[in-house]
Amino acid sequence: MKWWDLLSRLAQAAMGQWAQRLAQWGITPNTAVVAYDDQGGCYAARAWWMLRWMGHHRVAVLDGGKAAWVADGGALDVTVPTAASVADYPDQAPGMDTVTADELLQRLGRVSLVDARAGERYRGETEPLDTRAGHIPGAVNRFFKHNLQPDGRFKPVQALREDWLPLLQPGAPVVHQCGSGVTACHNLLALAHAGLGEGVLYPGSWSEWSADPSRPVALG
Repeated sequence: MKWWDLLSRLAQAAMGQWAQRLAQWGITPNTAVVAYDDQGGCYAARAWWMLRWMGHHRVAVLDGGKAAWVADGGALDVTVPTAASVADYPDQAPGMDTVTADELLQRLGRVSLVDARAGERYRGETEPLDTRAGHIPGAVNRFFKHNLQPDGRFKPVQALREDWLPLLQPGAPVVHQCGSGVTACHNLLALAHAGLGEGVLYPGSWSEWSADPSRPVALG
């Protein structure tokens, strides 16, 4: 079996497991899903991306998350609901693209590569999690929290556009990465919210890239 066939099978298996979980939660392709968290939206954005990856388009992120809900007078509940499961979540056309490490290596310099990690990790000044410090050559840094206002809500569309446009190469595909493929989804969501497209996720991100000593690394 060739490596790209193996990757395709692994992706299909992951989608199958995710589809089973959605069905257990009672979610169908027609269900409107709103994701939220209390961490600035990074985990909610990952849920948004995972649903979009499945081809589920009726999904949104609650702007400001739990804090905004409470500030606006929303009620909270401590009970754990029991979802009415459905038979299955049928196959959908994939809605979001991904790129592998090998594909990205071949395309360096021809994509707008955006790193969502904090600046000190991007620059290689510290690395608390992975085997090597630094960033993928050619990547620009956009810490995901810079998409937010002080109250935790997303910046207005025009402000996001002004932030993002200088980071993007005109006409080049946008590839998003972070440490493990989670907070990069926050940048994907911000880019889409700003009307600048959605871009592509590199799921392996820095953890995968830095684990291979043959892959180039940049500092500073």
